[in-house]
Amino acid sequence: MQPTHPPQDSPLHSSILHKYGDARLPRYTSYPTAPRFSSAIGPEAYGEWLAAIPAGEPVSLYLHVPFCRSMCWYCGCHTTITAKDRPIADYIETLRREIGLVCARATSSLRVEKVHFGGGTPTIVTPAEFLALSGLLREHFYFSPSAETAVEIDPRTLTAEMAEALGEAGVGRASLGVQSFDPVVQKAINRVQSEERTAEAVHDLRAAGIDRINFDLIYGLPHQDVRSCVETAKAAIAMRPDRFAVFGYAHVPSFKKHQRMIDEAAIPDSEARSEQALAIAETLVAAGYRQIGLDHFALPGDDLALAQANGTLRRNFQGYTTDRCETLLGFGASSIGQTRQGYVQNEVGLGHYGQHIAAGRLATVKGYRLTGEDRMRAEIIERLMCDFEADVSAICARHGFDAAELIDDNRRLAELEADGILEIGDGVVRLADSHRFLIRAAAAAFDAYVDQSGRLHGKAA
Repeated sequence: MQPTHPPQDSPLHSSILHKYGDARLPRYTSYPTAPRFSSAIGPEAYGEWLAAIPAGEPVSLYLHVPFCRSMCWYCGCHTTITAKDRPIADYIETLRREIGLVCARATSSLRVEKVHFGGGTPTIVTPAEFLALSGLLREHFYFSPSAETAVEIDPRTLTAEMAEALGEAGVGRASLGVQSFDPVVQKAINRVQSEERTAEAVHDLRAAGIDRINFDLIYGLPHQDVRSCVETAKAAIAMRPDRFAVFGYAHVPSFKKHQRMIDEAAIPDSEARSEQALAIAETLVAAGYRQIGLDHFALPGDDLALAQANGTLRRNFQGYTTDRCETLLGFGASSIGQTRQGYVQNEVGLGHYGQHIAAGRLATVKGYRLTGEDRMRAEIIERLMCDFEADVSAICARHGFDAAELIDDNRRLAELEADGILEIGDGVVRLADSHRFLIRAAAAAFDAYVDQSGRLHGKAA
């Protein structure tokens, strides 16, 4: 699919970006989004939800390892910087205990389809610790023969020994943070990472049998321009990863204090961000990658590309995915999980998280109980984010709601239609090809809570 935008120098492009591009909108990896979570959902509710999971339910697991050796100033994750190994080892032991607590409350056997180790830097643990943790999961859960394990990696700290351990543990997919190879940009975000070190990490992973590789790139970083974005994309393409995730930098220094180290005067404006995003997309598509949804790219034979082609693409906390599980069990400080009843999130602070687990109770401190209307709106938003269109009438009918109530009196939707960003016909909402980069604005038209949490989100374009 060829990426399409209005001509960069057209008055229409400038006016649309001025109107919608600076809006602070969610990425819609869930609905409702995390700012709606509240302390009304705690350990007791989560325990009841775990006990209600049907026997044999396919589930996904997410394990959060919130440690890094240095702070990347653009980072929006919950992470802790440590030069010592002891805090990491103590945390892994707490994580092991939490796995036992959760499994004790889930009264039925659960079938694992997906495992994702996120961070922070999950490969900051020792090879022996990673192997032991992976073994513990297999002791507590039944792993489907088709189960996939993925891990996020900082190439700067990956050793050949760790790559071998990942392969031995059954990891099949690795996601490497690249962001930018421009040395000026790297210095501005406190992440110096050479092409050579990245290529060495890719080589070690493939040698260990991990042949499904993802790269993360970011545009909108300080001092970035179209040239540096294209040069980074071409250097990354030369390593031939299966997928790319291309994100716009979200500058929220009031929420992430370390982002105050970034020079705001060097951050590109909305028009420059749009030009960078389009340049990266065109470079990747020209190299044979297919654009998946808003911000992912995959080789034609990759599972994401196949899911997009057959209409089964999904979206969750890891972005675009083929994961169809309704239950996600989150482990570790700040981790988010989901059951059919709703969302749960663990204590963010490492100390408080550890105290909960040491006391033998779940570390859930907030969450959200889904309503029927939430589920209906979530499905509409997910289809828009994945397919750039949604049959609102059909979705509403399945959930027992009247589509006219969502469409006819929807001010945001009417404004988007009037500006030519989308069209509505027979209950179907469809994004114009030239304005797909504003899909989050279209999704927000169906978000009942969007005006209550905008300051925490990144720009829409």
